[in-house]
Amino acid sequence: MAQLIQSIRGMNDLLPEVLTYWHALESVIQKIMMNYGYEEIRLPIMESTELFSRTIGEVTDVVEKEMYTFLDRNGDSLSLRPEATAGCVRACLEHGLLHNATQRLWYSGPMFRYERPQKGRYRQFYQIGAEALGFETPDIDAEIIMMTAQFWEALGLTDQIELQLNSLGSVAVRRNYREQLVQYFKSHQSALDEDSKRRLGLNPLRILDSKNPEMQGLIANAPSILDYLDEASSKHFNTLRQYLDAAGLNYKINPRLVRGLDYYTDTAFEWVTEQLGAQGTVCGGGRYNGLVEQLGGQATPAIGFAMGLERIVELYKAKQASVQSKADVYLITDGERARYEGFLLSQKLRKALPDLQLIMHCGSGGFKSQFKKADKCGARFALILGEDEIAQHKVSVKFLREEKEQLSVTFEELVNVLK
Repeated sequence: MAQLIQSIRGMNDLLPEVLTYWHALESVIQKIMMNYGYEEIRLPIMESTELFSRTIGEVTDVVEKEMYTFLDRNGDSLSLRPEATAGCVRACLEHGLLHNATQRLWYSGPMFRYERPQKGRYRQFYQIGAEALGFETPDIDAEIIMMTAQFWEALGLTDQIELQLNSLGSVAVRRNYREQLVQYFKSHQSALDEDSKRRLGLNPLRILDSKNPEMQGLIANAPSILDYLDEASSKHFNTLRQYLDAAGLNYKINPRLVRGLDYYTDTAFEWVTEQLGAQGTVCGGGRYNGLVEQLGGQATPAIGFAMGLERIVELYKAKQASVQSKADVYLITDGERARYEGFLLSQKLRKALPDLQLIMHCGSGGFKSQFKKADKCGARFALILGEDEIAQHKVSVKFLREEKEQLSVTFEELVNVLK
């Protein structure tokens, strides 16, 4: 017997019983984004490696250690996307979407990073995200944050997720803050772990992201970027807070919430939970006013976010006792003639009732096993078609979720019953 081939570590199959939750969650989020005027864009999962080395940085963990990069047959270096913001901006520039225009766009799909797989972190993982490009004022920051808040409300997760907020200031603010941070950590270099010592020379802001318990006291006493904001950055941040306060949205100011890349400016936010252990961030976003110019376009203000679907599904599953059933109707037949008539009946019903979820039993099986399948799929009705029903030109209707008498109706009456 040939040896079974298994999936690649960290790249998981999503089975039908789990996807029921995914579909319910995705439909809620996508509907809300479209209600806010965001249009869908679909991006390739593979891009030129230069796109990510130029935007994320060649000396970052993502580019150096985590990207799936290879040479194609033409010798070009390609990479599976580790995130979608860079690809979205690339598409906008390539197709002229930012020429004298603003854009509200959303996307979804798999991302790829070579990391140690664990619960809530996979090598192939799924994200839904949105980008608002060409908007400079903080009202768009507030709108995009309120839109994400509406996701949690619609999914029943508001009480499990907290909004954390910070400002990264302008490029000049970040440069000054970076110098202060380097001086601070150098004065405590003996207390730094190996990872933080490496980051000190490359990207000192990332030290503030450290999850090492022994580093938390040192990080808590580090300079706060909020003390270094210039007038414009302070005004932007304070105005954003006024919008959120007026909308009644609760949030926590977290001066340790940073982004390691230089094109990020001003607003940074994360939605975090304590329900998922170490993988507590379910949605992260912020302004990246420097990215479009970095990719060769005109200087363009922008803000966006991305959310990891696996983590949100975990929260959603724990909250939901069940999701919608797989079918409205399960068609049970007895005998060869009944299977034939049942096939014709099912097609008539699907044509008359386009939204009807109908599963027709195919293959052999007695009444008992067919009723078990009808119950398992969550159907509300079982339609029974046997020799007696065919002779009388009728169908028996059994209510599977309600205490009602079984009906015997004509084919014509059946449509009205199912409506």
